[in-house]
Amino acid sequence: QGEHTLQEKYDTRTRASNFYEKQMLDYLAPKMIEFIGRQEFLFVATADRHGECDNTPKFGKPGFIRVLGNKYVLYPELRGNGVYANSGNLSENPHIAMLMIDFTRDTVGLHINGRARVIENDELLAYADKLPASVLDEIHQEGKKRPERWVVVEVEEAYIQCSTHIPLMTKASKAIE
Repeated sequence: QGEHTLQEKYDTRTRASNFYEKQMLDYLAPKMIEFIGRQEFLFVATADRHGECDNTPKFGKPGFIRVLGNKYVLYPELRGNGVYANSGNLSENPHIAMLMIDFTRDTVGLHINGRARVIENDELLAYADKLPASVLDEIHQEGKKRPERWVVVEVEEAYIQCSTHIPLMTKASKAIE
């Protein structure tokens, strides 16, 4: 409601309606799916039941964010600092906002808003026949590279942020273990 109130106040309702009608989807379009497959980092924003927010980055090799059809994405939760800020928030409030920005090729961002659920490895294995082989390979890894759990997100909104203000950067070489 807040955004609609401000659209009226600042006389941007027509511009906003154009965005909603032409750019905002409730699924992932093929180019979005392709874009996700190239990403190495993701910003995740969540809030607890009181609206207290957390925004954390997630990193991985290209393809660490998996697309399951055009309505679901899945990403691993690796061993971290033990705080569980986002997972704790999701246990109280399933709403999630994800942002991927490509600074080195397309200079666009992809926003995904949806409902998320944290799922343990053993629970995810019950769906093994529906999962990409790479997810199963990760679940069966030993040591620190094995995901502790996964976050499954049902896409409710997906849209591209235009490249106008996203800087083009050069990626430096760095080995990630």
